[in-house]
Amino acid sequence: MSSARTAPEDYQPRLSRWGHVWRTAVMLFISGAVLLDSFGTSWRENTWRIVVDVALGLLAYVVVHFRRRRPLTVATVVLLLSVVSGVAAGPALLATVSVATRRVYWQIAFLIVTNTAAAQVYWYISPSDSRDPVWVTFTGNLAASGALVAWGMYIGSRRELLHTLRQRAERAEGEQDLRVGKARAEERARIAREMHDVLAHRISQVSMHAGALAFRSDLDAEALRSGIGDVQVKANAALTDLRSVLGVLRDRETGELANRPQPTYDDVHVLVTESRSAGVRVWIDDLLADRVGDEPVPEQLGRTVYRVVQEGITNAHKHARGALLTVRLAGSAEDGVEVLLRNPLGFGESAAPGSGLGLIGLRERVELAGGRFLAERDGSTFVVRAWLPWTP
Repeated sequence: MSSARTAPEDYQPRLSRWGHVWRTAVMLFISGAVLLDSFGTSWRENTWRIVVDVALGLLAYVVVHFRRRRPLTVATVVLLLSVVSGVAAGPALLATVSVATRRVYWQIAFLIVTNTAAAQVYWYISPSDSRDPVWVTFTGNLAASGALVAWGMYIGSRRELLHTLRQRAERAEGEQDLRVGKARAEERARIAREMHDVLAHRISQVSMHAGALAFRSDLDAEALRSGIGDVQVKANAALTDLRSVLGVLRDRETGELANRPQPTYDDVHVLVTESRSAGVRVWIDDLLADRVGDEPVPEQLGRTVYRVVQEGITNAHKHARGALLTVRLAGSAEDGVEVLLRNPLGFGESAAPGSGLGLIGLRERVELAGGRFLAERDGSTFVVRAWLPWTP
Protein backbone atom coordinates (compact mmCIF):
# COMPACT_ATOMS: atom_id res chain seq x y z
CA MET A 1 0.00 0.00 0.00
CA SER A 2 1.50 3.34 -1.05
CA SER A 3 1.74 6.12 1.48
CA ALA A 4 -0.20 9.36 1.06
CA ARG A 5 1.46 12.07 -0.95
CA THR A 6 3.10 14.91 0.90
CA ALA A 7 1.02 18.10 0.94
CA PRO A 8 2.51 20.86 -1.26
CA GLU A 9 2.55 23.21 1.73
CA ASP A 10 5.04 20.89 3.42
CA TYR A 11 7.69 20.89 0.70
CA GLN A 12 7.32 24.39 -0.76
CA PRO A 13 10.42 26.38 0.22
CA ARG A 14 10.09 29.81 1.75
CA LEU A 15 10.75 32.60 -0.70
CA SER A 16 13.88 34.61 -0.03
CA ARG A 17 14.39 38.21 -1.03
CA TRP A 18 16.38 37.08 -4.05
CA GLY A 19 13.54 34.72 -4.98
CA HIS A 20 11.09 37.62 -5.05
CA VAL A 21 13.50 39.74 -7.07
CA TRP A 22 14.18 37.29 -9.91
CA ARG A 23 10.52 36.25 -10.17
CA THR A 24 9.50 39.90 -10.46
CA ALA A 25 12.19 40.47 -13.09
CA VAL A 26 10.91 37.55 -15.19
CA MET A 27 7.32 38.81 -14.92
CA LEU A 28 8.35 42.31 -16.00
CA PHE A 29 10.23 40.89 -18.98
CA ILE A 30 7.23 38.83 -20.16
CA SER A 31 4.82 41.74 -19.60
CA GLY A 32 7.03 44.10 -21.54
CA ALA A 33 7.42 41.69 -24.45
CA VAL A 34 3.65 41.15 -24.76
CA LEU A 35 2.77 44.82 -24.37
CA LEU A 36 5.39 45.96 -26.84
CA ASP A 37 3.76 43.97 -29.65
CA SER A 38 0.57 46.09 -29.55
CA PHE A 39 1.91 49.30 -28.02
CA GLY A 40 2.41 51.22 -31.30
CA THR A 41 -1.06 50.53 -32.69
CA SER A 42 -2.80 51.13 -29.36
CA TRP A 43 -0.95 54.42 -28.82
CA ARG A 44 -2.06 55.71 -32.24
CA GLU A 45 -5.67 54.53 -32.10
CA ASN A 46 -6.77 54.17 -28.45
CA THR A 47 -4.51 55.71 -25.84
CA TRP A 48 -6.98 54.82 -23.12
CA ARG A 49 -6.40 51.15 -23.91
CA ILE A 50 -2.78 51.46 -22.81
CA VAL A 51 -3.92 53.03 -19.53
CA VAL A 52 -6.46 50.24 -18.87
CA ASP A 53 -3.91 47.59 -19.82
CA VAL A 54 -1.31 48.93 -17.38
CA ALA A 55 -3.87 49.44 -14.59
CA LEU A 56 -5.23 45.89 -14.83
CA GLY A 57 -1.67 44.59 -15.13
CA LEU A 58 -0.66 46.32 -11.90
CA LEU A 59 -3.69 44.77 -10.22
CA ALA A 60 -2.51 41.36 -11.45
CA TYR A 61 0.94 42.04 -9.95
CA VAL A 62 -0.73 42.66 -6.58
CA VAL A 63 -3.04 39.64 -6.77
CA VAL A 64 -0.29 37.20 -7.78
CA HIS A 65 1.50 37.98 -4.52
CA PHE A 66 -1.15 35.84 -2.72
CA ARG A 67 -0.78 32.81 -5.00
CA ARG A 68 0.45 30.48 -2.23
CA ARG A 69 -2.60 31.16 -0.06
CA ARG A 70 -5.21 30.59 -2.80
CA PRO A 71 -3.27 29.21 -5.77
CA LEU A 72 -6.11 28.23 -8.10
CA THR A 73 -8.27 31.27 -7.28
CA VAL A 74 -5.38 33.67 -7.83
CA ALA A 75 -4.43 31.94 -11.08
CA THR A 76 -8.02 32.20 -12.37
CA VAL A 77 -8.28 35.90 -11.52
CA VAL A 78 -4.91 36.72 -13.10
CA LEU A 79 -5.72 34.75 -16.26
CA LEU A 80 -9.03 36.63 -16.61
CA LEU A 81 -7.15 39.91 -16.29
CA SER A 82 -4.68 38.76 -18.94
CA VAL A 83 -7.56 38.52 -21.43
CA VAL A 84 -7.56 42.33 -21.76
CA SER A 85 -4.15 43.21 -20.28
CA GLY A 86 -0.81 42.36 -21.81
CA VAL A 87 0.94 43.52 -18.63
CA ALA A 88 -0.89 40.72 -16.76
CA ALA A 89 0.88 38.12 -18.91
CA GLY A 90 3.86 38.06 -16.55
CA PRO A 91 1.77 37.40 -13.40
CA ALA A 92 -0.31 34.87 -15.38
CA LEU A 93 2.84 32.90 -16.18
CA LEU A 94 3.97 32.83 -12.55
CA ALA A 95 0.49 31.90 -11.25
CA THR A 96 0.21 29.07 -13.79
CA VAL A 97 3.59 27.59 -12.87
CA SER A 98 2.79 27.95 -9.16
CA VAL A 99 -0.45 25.95 -9.45
CA ALA A 100 1.24 23.34 -11.65
CA THR A 101 3.83 22.63 -8.92
CA ARG A 102 1.00 21.13 -6.86
CA ARG A 103 0.50 18.46 -9.57
CA VAL A 104 -3.28 18.13 -9.20
CA TYR A 105 -4.35 16.83 -12.58
CA TRP A 106 -7.78 18.43 -12.87
CA GLN A 107 -6.25 21.78 -11.98
CA ILE A 108 -3.54 21.25 -14.59
CA ALA A 109 -6.17 20.52 -17.29
CA PHE A 110 -8.10 23.61 -16.22
CA LEU A 111 -4.94 25.72 -16.45
CA ILE A 112 -4.06 24.52 -19.94
CA VAL A 113 -7.56 25.27 -21.25
CA THR A 114 -7.89 28.62 -19.47
CA ASN A 115 -4.39 29.80 -20.32
CA THR A 116 -4.78 28.91 -23.99
CA ALA A 117 -8.20 30.54 -24.19
CA ALA A 118 -7.05 33.73 -22.46
CA ALA A 119 -4.04 34.08 -24.75
CA GLN A 120 -6.20 33.43 -27.82
CA VAL A 121 -8.82 36.02 -26.84
CA TYR A 122 -6.14 38.62 -26.07
CA TRP A 123 -4.59 37.98 -29.49
CA TYR A 124 -7.99 38.42 -31.12
CA ILE A 125 -9.03 41.68 -29.42
CA SER A 126 -5.66 43.41 -29.19
CA PRO A 127 -4.56 45.65 -32.07
CA SER A 128 -1.39 44.55 -33.83
CA ASP A 129 0.50 45.49 -36.95
CA SER A 130 0.99 41.85 -37.91
CA ARG A 131 -1.47 38.95 -37.79
CA ASP A 132 -0.62 35.25 -37.98
CA PRO A 133 -3.22 32.68 -39.03
CA VAL A 134 -5.57 31.59 -36.24
CA TRP A 135 -4.37 27.98 -36.24
CA VAL A 136 -0.74 29.11 -35.91
CA THR A 137 -1.54 31.35 -32.94
CA PHE A 138 -3.69 28.68 -31.29
CA THR A 139 -1.01 26.03 -31.69
CA GLY A 140 1.62 28.37 -30.25
CA ASN A 141 -0.57 29.32 -27.28
CA LEU A 142 -1.42 25.67 -26.57
CA ALA A 143 2.25 24.65 -26.74
CA ALA A 144 3.26 27.52 -24.46
CA SER A 145 0.57 26.59 -21.92
CA GLY A 146 1.66 22.96 -21.95
CA ALA A 147 5.31 23.96 -21.52
CA LEU A 148 4.48 26.18 -18.54
CA VAL A 149 2.48 23.42 -16.86
CA ALA A 150 5.21 20.83 -17.52
CA TRP A 151 7.85 23.13 -16.05
CA GLY A 152 5.71 23.70 -12.95
CA MET A 153 5.15 19.96 -12.51
CA TYR A 154 8.89 19.34 -12.76
CA ILE A 155 9.60 21.99 -10.11
CA GLY A 156 6.96 20.51 -7.79
CA SER A 157 8.28 16.97 -8.28
CA ARG A 158 11.83 18.08 -7.56
CA ARG A 159 10.77 19.96 -4.44
CA GLU A 160 8.90 16.94 -3.11
CA LEU A 161 11.83 14.65 -3.86
CA LEU A 162 14.29 16.91 -2.02
CA HIS A 163 11.86 17.20 0.89
CA THR A 164 11.50 13.41 1.06
CA LEU A 165 15.27 12.87 0.93
CA ARG A 166 15.82 15.42 3.70
CA GLN A 167 13.19 13.71 5.85
CA ARG A 168 14.77 10.30 5.28
CA ALA A 169 18.22 11.63 6.11
CA GLU A 170 16.96 13.28 9.29
CA ARG A 171 15.06 10.15 10.28
CA ALA A 172 18.06 7.91 9.61
CA GLU A 173 20.30 10.24 11.62
CA GLY A 174 17.82 10.25 14.49
CA GLU A 175 17.56 6.46 14.44
CA GLN A 176 21.35 6.14 14.41
CA ASP A 177 21.59 8.48 17.41
CA LEU A 178 19.02 6.33 19.21
CA ARG A 179 20.97 3.15 18.43
CA VAL A 180 24.21 4.75 19.60
CA GLY A 181 22.58 5.97 22.81
CA LYS A 182 21.00 2.57 23.42
CA ALA A 183 24.30 0.77 22.85
CA ARG A 184 26.10 3.04 25.28
CA ALA A 185 23.35 2.73 27.87
CA GLU A 186 23.37 -1.07 27.60
CA GLU A 187 27.16 -1.23 27.86
CA ARG A 188 27.19 0.99 30.93
CA ALA A 189 24.29 -0.90 32.51
CA ARG A 190 26.04 -4.24 32.05
CA ILE A 191 29.27 -2.87 33.50
CA ALA A 192 27.34 -1.35 36.42
CA ARG A 193 25.63 -4.68 37.18
CA GLU A 194 28.95 -6.50 37.08
CA MET A 195 30.53 -3.88 39.33
CA HIS A 196 27.74 -4.39 41.84
CA ASP A 197 28.04 -8.18 41.76
CA VAL A 198 31.83 -8.23 42.05
CA LEU A 199 32.55 -5.27 44.31
CA ALA A 200 29.64 -5.35 46.79
CA HIS A 201 31.20 -8.15 48.83
CA ARG A 202 34.68 -6.59 48.78
CA ILE A 203 33.49 -3.17 49.85
CA SER A 204 31.32 -4.61 52.62
CA GLN A 205 34.38 -6.43 54.00
CA VAL A 206 36.40 -3.22 53.92
CA SER A 207 33.59 -1.38 55.71
CA MET A 208 33.23 -4.13 58.33
CA HIS A 209 36.96 -4.25 59.13
CA ALA A 210 37.26 -0.47 59.27
CA GLY A 211 34.21 -0.23 61.54
CA ALA A 212 35.57 -2.88 63.87
CA LEU A 213 38.90 -1.04 64.19
CA ALA A 214 37.06 2.19 64.99
CA PHE A 215 35.29 0.63 67.98
CA ARG A 216 38.24 -1.37 69.35
CA SER A 217 40.03 0.73 71.95
CA ASP A 218 41.92 -2.16 73.54
CA LEU A 219 44.21 -2.93 70.61
CA ASP A 220 47.92 -2.36 70.88
CA ALA A 221 49.99 -0.87 68.08
CA GLU A 222 50.89 -4.23 66.57
CA ALA A 223 47.28 -5.45 66.45
CA LEU A 224 46.17 -2.10 65.04
CA ARG A 225 48.76 -2.29 62.27
CA SER A 226 47.64 -5.85 61.48
CA GLY A 227 44.00 -4.74 61.26
CA ILE A 228 44.88 -1.79 59.01
CA GLY A 229 46.90 -4.16 56.85
CA ASP A 230 43.84 -6.38 56.44
CA VAL A 231 41.78 -3.34 55.36
CA GLN A 232 44.46 -2.43 52.85
CA VAL A 233 44.49 -5.97 51.41
CA LYS A 234 40.71 -5.90 51.02
CA ALA A 235 40.80 -2.44 49.42
CA ASN A 236 43.52 -3.51 46.98
CA ALA A 237 41.48 -6.56 46.05
CA ALA A 238 38.44 -4.35 45.43
CA LEU A 239 40.54 -2.04 43.26
CA THR A 240 41.82 -4.99 41.25
CA ASP A 241 38.26 -6.22 40.72
CA LEU A 242 37.20 -2.72 39.70
CA ARG A 243 39.88 -2.63 37.01
CA SER A 244 39.09 -6.10 35.73
CA VAL A 245 35.31 -5.75 35.79
CA LEU A 246 35.37 -3.82 32.51
CA GLY A 247 36.22 -7.04 30.73
CA VAL A 248 33.87 -9.33 32.65
CA LEU A 249 30.28 -8.88 31.52
CA ARG A 250 27.27 -11.08 32.08
CA ASP A 251 24.95 -12.50 29.46
CA ARG A 252 21.82 -10.33 29.38
CA GLU A 253 19.46 -13.33 29.24
CA THR A 254 21.01 -15.94 31.54
CA GLY A 255 22.98 -13.70 33.92
CA GLU A 256 25.93 -16.07 33.68
CA LEU A 257 29.47 -14.81 33.27
CA ALA A 258 30.39 -14.53 29.59
CA ASN A 259 33.71 -15.64 28.12
CA ARG A 260 35.07 -17.10 31.34
CA PRO A 261 37.97 -17.25 31.93
CA GLN A 262 38.61 -13.81 30.51
CA PRO A 263 41.26 -13.49 27.78
CA THR A 264 44.52 -11.67 28.41
CA TYR A 265 47.45 -10.44 26.35
CA ASP A 266 48.82 -13.99 26.11
CA ASP A 267 45.68 -14.99 24.19
CA VAL A 268 46.17 -12.42 21.41
CA HIS A 269 48.45 -14.70 19.40
CA VAL A 270 46.07 -17.60 19.98
CA LEU A 271 43.29 -15.45 18.60
CA VAL A 272 45.37 -14.60 15.53
CA THR A 273 46.22 -18.24 14.94
CA GLU A 274 42.58 -19.30 15.25
CA SER A 275 41.51 -16.52 12.88
CA ARG A 276 44.07 -17.61 10.30
CA SER A 277 42.72 -21.15 10.56
CA ALA A 278 39.24 -19.74 9.89
CA GLY A 279 40.47 -18.12 6.68
CA VAL A 280 41.11 -14.55 7.86
CA ARG A 281 44.34 -13.02 6.57
CA VAL A 282 46.06 -11.47 9.60
CA TRP A 283 49.63 -10.26 10.01
CA ILE A 284 50.76 -9.20 13.49
CA ASP A 285 53.76 -7.12 14.47
CA ASP A 286 54.01 -7.51 18.23
CA LEU A 287 56.64 -5.22 19.73
CA LEU A 288 55.31 -5.91 23.22
CA ALA A 289 56.52 -9.49 23.14
CA ASP A 290 60.08 -8.43 23.98
CA ARG A 291 58.88 -6.70 27.18
CA VAL A 292 56.81 -9.54 28.56
CA GLY A 293 59.79 -11.20 30.19
CA ASP A 294 60.87 -7.99 31.95
CA GLU A 295 57.47 -6.62 32.94
CA PRO A 296 54.34 -8.66 32.22
CA VAL A 297 51.41 -6.86 30.62
CA PRO A 298 48.78 -6.16 33.30
CA GLU A 299 45.74 -8.42 33.15
CA GLN A 300 43.17 -5.67 32.55
CA LEU A 301 45.34 -3.97 29.92
CA GLY A 302 45.92 -7.26 28.11
CA ARG A 303 42.19 -8.01 28.16
CA THR A 304 41.37 -4.68 26.52
CA VAL A 305 44.11 -5.15 23.92
CA TYR A 306 42.63 -8.56 23.16
CA ARG A 307 39.15 -7.05 22.68
CA VAL A 308 40.46 -4.37 20.33
CA VAL A 309 42.24 -6.94 18.17
CA GLN A 310 39.23 -9.24 18.29
CA GLU A 311 36.85 -6.51 17.11
CA GLY A 312 39.25 -5.55 14.32
CA ILE A 313 39.44 -9.13 13.07
CA THR A 314 35.65 -9.45 13.24
CA ASN A 315 35.11 -6.26 11.24
CA ALA A 316 37.70 -7.20 8.64
CA HIS A 317 36.07 -10.60 8.21
CA LYS A 318 32.61 -9.02 7.85
CA HIS A 319 33.33 -6.02 5.67
CA ALA A 320 36.60 -6.79 3.85
CA ARG A 321 36.68 -10.52 3.37
CA GLY A 322 39.96 -11.65 1.84
CA ALA A 323 41.79 -8.41 2.64
CA LEU A 324 44.97 -8.44 4.72
CA LEU A 325 44.54 -7.08 8.24
CA THR A 326 47.75 -5.78 9.81
CA VAL A 327 47.95 -5.59 13.60
CA ARG A 328 50.69 -3.64 15.37
CA LEU A 329 51.20 -3.69 19.14
CA ALA A 330 53.74 -1.36 20.69
CA GLY A 331 54.42 0.53 23.91
CA SER A 332 55.93 0.43 27.33
CA ALA A 333 55.08 0.98 30.96
CA GLU A 334 56.07 4.64 30.61
CA ASP A 335 54.32 5.38 27.28
CA GLY A 336 51.30 3.09 27.47
CA VAL A 337 50.25 0.63 24.78
CA GLU A 338 49.22 1.50 21.24
CA VAL A 339 47.13 -0.87 19.15
CA LEU A 340 46.96 -0.15 15.41
CA LEU A 341 44.85 -2.13 12.94
CA ARG A 342 44.69 -1.45 9.19
CA ASN A 343 42.85 -3.19 6.38
CA PRO A 344 41.73 -2.19 2.86
CA LEU A 345 38.07 -1.27 2.44
CA GLY A 346 35.93 -4.08 1.13
CA PHE A 347 33.87 -4.13 -2.05
CA GLY A 348 30.22 -5.04 -2.43
CA GLU A 349 28.01 -6.38 0.33
CA SER A 350 29.37 -7.49 3.68
CA ALA A 351 29.80 -11.12 4.45
CA ALA A 352 27.50 -10.67 7.44
CA PRO A 353 25.10 -7.90 8.44
CA GLY A 354 26.58 -5.37 10.84
CA SER A 355 24.82 -2.97 13.17
CA GLY A 356 27.77 -0.59 13.53
CA LEU A 357 27.55 -0.90 17.32
CA GLY A 358 30.65 -3.07 17.90
CA LEU A 359 33.00 -0.12 17.56
CA ILE A 360 30.74 1.97 19.78
CA GLY A 361 30.96 -0.57 22.59
CA LEU A 362 34.70 -0.90 22.03
CA ARG A 363 35.13 2.87 22.31
CA GLU A 364 33.26 2.79 25.62
CA ARG A 365 35.50 -0.01 26.87
CA VAL A 366 38.73 1.78 25.92
CA GLU A 367 37.63 5.16 27.32
CA LEU A 368 36.45 3.60 30.57
CA ALA A 369 39.91 2.07 30.87
CA GLY A 370 41.40 5.58 30.61
CA GLY A 371 42.48 5.27 26.98
CA ARG A 372 41.74 6.88 23.62
CA PHE A 373 40.04 5.31 20.63
CA LEU A 374 39.71 6.28 16.95
CA ALA A 375 38.15 4.42 14.01
CA GLU A 376 38.17 6.12 10.61
CA ARG A 377 38.75 5.80 6.90
CA ASP A 378 42.17 6.79 5.62
CA GLY A 379 41.81 6.89 1.85
CA SER A 380 41.06 3.34 0.77
CA THR A 381 42.03 1.89 4.16
CA PHE A 382 40.06 1.46 7.37
CA VAL A 383 42.14 2.25 10.45
CA VAL A 384 41.51 1.53 14.14
CA ARG A 385 43.79 3.14 16.73
CA ALA A 386 43.64 2.61 20.46
CA TRP A 387 45.94 3.90 23.17
CA LEU A 388 45.76 2.42 26.67
CA PRO A 389 47.60 3.41 29.84
CA TRP A 390 49.89 0.84 31.43
CA THR A 391 47.84 0.39 34.60
CA PRO A 392 49.12 -2.32 36.90
